Amino acid sequence: MTQTTPTPAAAGRSTQTPAEAGYSMPAEWAPHSACVMIWPARRELWKDRFEEAKRDYAAVARAIAAFEHVVMLCNPGRAAEVRSLCGAGVEPLEVPVDDSWARDSGPAFVTNAAGDLAAVKFGFNAWGGRWHPHDSDRLIPERLAEHFGVPLFRAPFVLEGGAFFVDGEGSLITTEQCLLNPNRNPHLSKAEIEQGLKDYLGVTTVTWLPFGHSLDVGPAGTDGHVDGVAQYVAPGRVLLEVPSDPRSSEYERARENLARLRGSRDAAGRTLEIDLLDPDLESEVSYANHYLANGAVIVPVEGDERDAGVLEFLARVHPDREIVGVPGSTIAFGGGGPHCITQQVPAAGVVA
Repeated sequence: MTQTTPTPAAAGRSTQTPAEAGYSMPAEWAPHSACVMIWPARRELWKDRFEEAKRDYAAVARAIAAFEHVVMLCNPGRAAEVRSLCGAGVEPLEVPVDDSWARDSGPAFVTNAAGDLAAVKFGFNAWGGRWHPHDSDRLIPERLAEHFGVPLFRAPFVLEGGAFFVDGEGSLITTEQCLLNPNRNPHLSKAEIEQGLKDYLGVTTVTWLPFGHSLDVGPAGTDGHVDGVAQYVAPGRVLLEVPSDPRSSEYERARENLARLRGSRDAAGRTLEIDLLDPDLESEVSYANHYLANGAVIVPVEGDERDAGVLEFLARVHPDREIVGVPGSTIAFGGGGPHCITQQVPAAGVVA
């Protein structure tokens, strides 16, 4: 696959892919210079919970700001509201936006061996054409590349950030349910999509899980993003949501994912160590949909007795990080969690 790099922030123009230019995406646990979020904007998504959504986005932003700088994109005229609800650790950036899922409409950030930072813009079609308009969201990668003063690579295929994870050592994990859905890239084969992932994220090995969540469909769905069911914990180690209750709609699907992981090797040739997260059958939030900030894990919580066991589990999985619970139910109502509404900016070449 080929691309162009026509950003004003870049010196000159290039037809190289990020991989050809020596760039790759660091793992989420690598140090960040900032976290990007987008202030809630689409009232029809949140219905009568729009004000709750803003409250809970602010809670997530404040939690992250205790560990790293937060840049909050917001529609013109909303900066004062962001400052009021989010506090001094969150920087408003007024640009036109349609929706509030930074992981998906924003760019992926890549780095090279010299410590340079660049952004990668993937095609964005609002999760298979679910929401309109999304013209402003399509321009978010350009606006962030300009804001941070970094080059921008343009990938010639549709991809949302919640659809993949990388381990920073050449491995990527994704789901067939999402990336092979014909509402994303019907003109590309699985092999061509895999090559695109390698070209634009700098990976060499792709592990395809069969499934995301079965209920991740409908108006607010993503067709099975991997960040609802899994997360890289460390090189060679993956957290996977596997319910133990046979009544769960995910029971058999999770076991197929587990079998696929157990039969996989990563870019370093390792078999994967797998941490099994057992979600409660009645839980509204996806505990797997958490964000790894600098020194912390930002986790959605229900606010009841179901949270304690998961928080203890994550403390064992991440013994060197502070486990921070944030309100999760309203964001889950909108279709996601803390991971969906954030995008890390690696600590390379940028002063936030």
